Amino acid sequence: MSTEREIAVASAGQRLVGTLTLPAGAGPHPAALLLPGSGPLNRDGDHRRLPLGIQRALAAALVGAGVATLRYDRRGVGASSGSFPRTGFHDNVDDARAALDALGAAPEVDSGRLFLVGHSEGALTSVALAARGVPVAGLVLLAGTGRPGAEVLRWQAARLLPDLPAPVRLLLRLTRTDLVTKVSRNHEKILASSGDVAWIGGQRLNAKWMRQFLRYDPRPDLARVHAPVLALTGDKDLQVDPGDLPIIAESAGRPAETCLLPDITHILRRQPGPPSLRAYRREARQPVDPSVTGAVTGWITSRCG
Repeated sequence: MSTEREIAVASAGQRLVGTLTLPAGAGPHPAALLLPGSGPLNRDGDHRRLPLGIQRALAAALVGAGVATLRYDRRGVGASSGSFPRTGFHDNVDDARAALDALGAAPEVDSGRLFLVGHSEGALTSVALAARGVPVAGLVLLAGTGRPGAEVLRWQAARLLPDLPAPVRLLLRLTRTDLVTKVSRNHEKILASSGDVAWIGGQRLNAKWMRQFLRYDPRPDLARVHAPVLALTGDKDLQVDPGDLPIIAESAGRPAETCLLPDITHILRRQPGPPSLRAYRREARQPVDPSVTGAVTGWITSRCG
């Protein structure tokens, strides 16, 4: 029977609190650090407005396959200290490094068989961390990107336009507003800012994170990754271009495996029919699709010896 215990990790003066989940048996077990997407997410991958439970589902699937996992609350979320609005992308990478060290130090864990499993921003965090030369046995990139953040957000804007409510699309037409151009201008304002937090377009944003994300190009870091890589993206993803899978494979420092998952959205649920963000709340009540958890557990266990 699996067991769980809460652990605290020190990182840059902050206290990150998470859950270490251990399979049955004495071990030492292979282990995976689970890294979430963007936003103020807790250790399970839940936002207060949209509980997704992605990391919780991955932890359950992996521990069932004999792999220990660690997941933690981000800075300023749940039991962790710090301020989420003032945390940058590279701060998140530093936190992941501290968490990976803590995972490897657990007596029940085999420090020679550590994996990084990241979703969305967590996939980028995994790449940036592995590029620092930390010893990992492999990376799983769920809905990861292969281009600079600014390009990713412009692609998102173009893809999301048809999914906007009809009154919003009408207003954009009447005001002759090009959504991609508007997004690009907001990016310029963010890049010109200097504080951790800024007001852009009437919204309070984590400007520090946005500046770093807009400039971050994962391709040079991918070239420095010499651990095995599995990249999975759903063909119904409206936030990450499935066409980035070949870019990831071409950029990686060693041959990478990629898989395009049919009917899978950015939140790793199945969505038949035309892709739409409006279905997220309904989809979130469904479990993470077995095609995702099965691919992750199968790939990791096949490399555990």
